[in-house]
Amino acid sequence: MKNNLVSIITPSYNSLKYINKSIESVLNQTYCEWEMIIVDDKSTDDTNKLINKYIKYDNRIRLIKLKSNSGPANARNTGIKEAKGRYIAFLDSDDIWLPQKLEKQIKFMEDNNLSVTYSSYETIDEQDKKINFRKVKELITYSDMLKSNHIGNLTGIYNCEKIGKFYMDDVGHEDYTLWLKIMQRVGKTKGLKEPLAKYRILSNSISSNKLKVLKWQWYIYRNILKLNIFKSSYYFMWYIYYAIRKRG
Repeated sequence: MKNNLVSIITPSYNSLKYINKSIESVLNQTYCEWEMIIVDDKSTDDTNKLINKYIKYDNRIRLIKLKSNSGPANARNTGIKEAKGRYIAFLDSDDIWLPQKLEKQIKFMEDNNLSVTYSSYETIDEQDKKINFRKVKELITYSDMLKSNHIGNLTGIYNCEKIGKFYMDDVGHEDYTLWLKIMQRVGKTKGLKEPLAKYRILSNSISSNKLKVLKWQWYIYRNILKLNIFKSSYYFMWYIYYAIRKRG
């Protein structure tokens, strides 16, 4: 495991429209110790041709091609298994990092002796126009995470040298359950209020289907976490409250 290397996990499926912006946002990082592991989930367009052009330009970018389409959780888990870095970070193929994202977060983690951290972020539409600003709490606990996903996946980083590698469950809300497991392990942590990334909301994205997201959330409480009906209802009401606030 390399000293301060950040392994960036990027699942990709027919990502031709936006992945160049994601890759370039990594190439523009002021922090240079990184590897970008792009896991292609059996794309049927020319995404991989574009990725290979970037690989020729910078050998810190790697491409893993899956033999069959198996969803983003499996793609990310494949990347996590292959990761050589001390730090694991995530960037989806349509999202963007700001140039000082890694530099500021890694310094923040080291200065505060944190195993996991996160930041605020902006949401953007398909034309890169800002939708809103999602401001995070400076301190979160496992209980906070049960009420809402306070760690935007594109901002989260964890130190696998300290706490081991964590993987995603194939439950639709796979990023949320990953950060839940990590927060259950560490108890509490801190984040940066400064926005360090841009999350793209697509008109056909899973996150835009609010009813489906609520169903997944309830499933996580009852079937993954095995909470009783009273605790599930309590946290579910909090989840709805925070969901409304995020879109306010």
